[in-house]
Amino acid sequence: MNDLYEYALRLGDDALIAAQRTGEWIASAPQLEEDVALGNIGLDQLGQARSLLQYAGSLAGRTEDELAYFRDEREFRNLLLCELPNGDFAFAMARLLYFASYQQLLYDELRTCADETLAGVAGKAVKEVAYHVDHATQWVLRLGDGTPESHRRMQAALDTLWPYTGELFESDPLVRRLPVAVDPAGLRDSWTDRVLGIIDESTCERPSSTYQHTGGRDGRHTEHMGYLLAEMQHIARSHPGATW
Repeated sequence: MNDLYEYALRLGDDALIAAQRTGEWIASAPQLEEDVALGNIGLDQLGQARSLLQYAGSLAGRTEDELAYFRDEREFRNLLLCELPNGDFAFAMARLLYFASYQQLLYDELRTCADETLAGVAGKAVKEVAYHVDHATQWVLRLGDGTPESHRRMQAALDTLWPYTGELFESDPLVRRLPVAVDPAGLRDSWTDRVLGIIDESTCERPSSTYQHTGGRDGRHTEHMGYLLAEMQHIARSHPGATW
């Protein structure tokens, strides 16, 4: 497959798997307003995934549904951060802060690229992701600077997820040779300054782990990915070709 297909697939898979995890909070969030808010965030992510997978599919003669429901685990190119199980609400907000802050920087650069489709998707998505960042930020601050228990949970979430953030900024030959791609290595400093500033304001300690997980872009996933796909793909694979 060509580089543009692979690049669109990566971004689409990130959004798709993030949407699946975010959607799991509907009817399980700690308050009714969060059911609505997280439902809307998940729909934003799903909309981004659809646009990007439609584009990738058009380059490979496949539909967005084929890419979403009929690929196996090793064929997905999403970041490991997106596929981890939800854990508690603090975990969900820490992940949203890390991931949405990355997406906002990425889409902001991508919206001026020479590829009209990618630029169009990014131009719409960057506005959506700005809300995701704000939502996550308010909760990280509220929980981090809240009760001793909420502080403990937020600190644990920030620390647990930190070893999955290095993969956000991994460069590789594909992004370096594809003219329209954004090399994520160039986003690291801005992301780090923004995220660490929020962590400081929340009264939590900056995560100190130096180990970083990797492999998602190459199809090497955590043990959680297979279970996620089994649930997400079950209906489509049980009734292939069905429409409604």
